[in-house]
Amino acid sequence: MHFTIHADGGSRGNPGPAGAGAMIRDEFGSSVASVSQFLGTRTNNFAEYEAVILAFETLAKLLGTERVGTVSVTVKMDSELVVKQMRGEYRVKHPVLKGQYARLVSLAATFKSVSFSHVPRAQNKDADTLANDAMDRGA
Repeated sequence: MHFTIHADGGSRGNPGPAGAGAMIRDEFGSSVASVSQFLGTRTNNFAEYEAVILAFETLAKLLGTERVGTVSVTVKMDSELVVKQMRGEYRVKHPVLKGQYARLVSLAATFKSVSFSHVPRAQNKDADTLANDAMDRGA
């Protein structure tokens, strides 16, 4: 079983009012869940991480503990920083992002396999809309 997560986070001001959004699709491209959450005052990079974390938590709840370990996930996002940090291409230096990174690594480890892919913003519109909706609700 395979799922694709499109995730995006943003901040109006950096730091500023932040939101996270993600769309989860099954192997046929059908939407199975989405998440959109206001995060308070945060940086855009924190919000990018949080979007993926929320998506993994949502998918894990949807699947149940027994099935999580049988599922492969592809994460697509327009944050080059998060993608390269999760692939081990960039080091995580910021103390707050180290915490986000550790949370995400821990969640990702519960799945059979996880890959991260950088996509242009135009290919991440659903997640961008969800993140912006979250920021709008918090403003």
